Amino acid sequence: MAHSVTENSIPIVDLFAGPGGLGEGFSGLSQNAFHIAVSAEMEASAHQTLRLRAYFRILKRKGPEALRPYYLYCNGEAEHPYDMASLADWECAGKEALQLTLGEEKDNLRLERVLKEQKIGPAIPWVLIGGPPCQAYSLVGRSRNMGTATYVPEKDHRHFLYKEYLKIIQRYRPAVFVMENVKGILSASVGGKRIFETILRDLADPDLAMGSKPGKYGYRIHSLSCQTYFDRSMDPDDINPKDFVLRSEDYGIPQARHRVILIGVREDIDIAPSALQKHSEYRTVEEAIGSLPPLRSRLSKESDSPELWADAVNRHLKDMRSATVGNHEMADVRAELGKYAGKIASNMESGALRYPRRKGDRSQDSPLEKWYADKNLKVWLNHDVRSHMSSDLGRYAYASVFAGARKRSPSGHEEFDLLETLHPNHENWTSGKFKDRFRVQLKDMPSTTVTSHIAKDGHYFIHPDPAQCRSLTVREAARLQTFPDNYFFQGNRTQQYHQVGNAVPPMLAQKIAKKVLMLLQNSQ
Repeated sequence: MAHSVTENSIPIVDLFAGPGGLGEGFSGLSQNAFHIAVSAEMEASAHQTLRLRAYFRILKRKGPEALRPYYLYCNGEAEHPYDMASLADWECAGKEALQLTLGEEKDNLRLERVLKEQKIGPAIPWVLIGGPPCQAYSLVGRSRNMGTATYVPEKDHRHFLYKEYLKIIQRYRPAVFVMENVKGILSASVGGKRIFETILRDLADPDLAMGSKPGKYGYRIHSLSCQTYFDRSMDPDDINPKDFVLRSEDYGIPQARHRVILIGVREDIDIAPSALQKHSEYRTVEEAIGSLPPLRSRLSKESDSPELWADAVNRHLKDMRSATVGNHEMADVRAELGKYAGKIASNMESGALRYPRRKGDRSQDSPLEKWYADKNLKVWLNHDVRSHMSSDLGRYAYASVFAGARKRSPSGHEEFDLLETLHPNHENWTSGKFKDRFRVQLKDMPSTTVTSHIAKDGHYFIHPDPAQCRSLTVREAARLQTFPDNYFFQGNRTQQYHQVGNAVPPMLAQKIAKKVLMLLQNSQ
């Protein structure tokens, strides 16, 4: 591979790559331990992000000066991320990051051609990474499917996209593979069979799964949270499937993201990866996003200005404070309301795709900040707020004040009973189905799981600061996912949220990559 990849660098193939969180962790290890030979993603905007990051890595390998056109683009000083001198690198990035729909014959053939060009196969140590799409396995997706009268699980192709991943394992025999998916996969069933048990058996013995002649080697499927593993001589009943769940917050990620991570090791490599080391303390929302400049939300469905927005929020807070008079059970919330009611300033901006950095911006001296920061950026990328209806501003203000007083988010309609205006116009509001419809991210805790649902509304991702009264920006969500600040998400804002919500946290991916590297080095 061109562009200063060292001879001993281990190739990575990244399938169902999304914006590239898993690949970022592997390619970010020092001394070019790994390089991404090819990545594949079907969605156009995620592919644009993936290609831009591939280009960034190519330039970075050439040295700091080579990155100049990338930063000119990020900082809004150039229309394109490349110039004439780096056009060949941009083209090279397009050959590395492919827009492919795996499962479609022409795209499968295109991937196979690229793998042959890159000499990917059992003769060299290489690593396959990725996570087949999870909508069919997630609890939310399954709930939605159950509500569709014509839905037949056996005909949902998304249940079987892992077989595209399996084909590559069976045909090209990676030394190691890393497969990620939602926790809901553990309980999903198709045709009365647990899908996770089927996947485990297939990954352990890909030849049998693909109906091929028995090969020499299968795979041991390891957990990274404990010493549990599964191989083709075992019965899935012999193990606890929950052992394969990684709780991100236990490993220094400022987010309670629980995902199934499977590490497959080819049977001729007689070494097991050791479990990830847990952190003694959780990293928090405040550590992750506290240094980002404060922003106000915009008003939707009515005229918007900083003054109109501040008036609306102050009015909501004042009404809430009046409603707590004489209510002893709400004394703590009343005290917290007193810090903000009538004091919401109208001097905040609402962000931008490229929001200018200023001398007065806050900074934090922390390991997380060092991970995120890039002194070459003159802007905050993707730090742009969405608009909210005034009625939702009231709910966000109340929820964040409540959380400030009680160190938890208000739950259920009973805790939104302070004012009639806090009740959303929803027929199921009092049914209990929407217990956590409005959820504040607590500043002194890891965030809840950042999901693709953040693209639909901000109700589950309310900023902890009542003075900002809004949902999280893409950049804040990206920081909770541990994407560096120079990771520029492409597409419109909804697409950016989707990309961030579907990604693997790069910092967690890097910890996984270290374990894989250690395993491969010891095996040699």
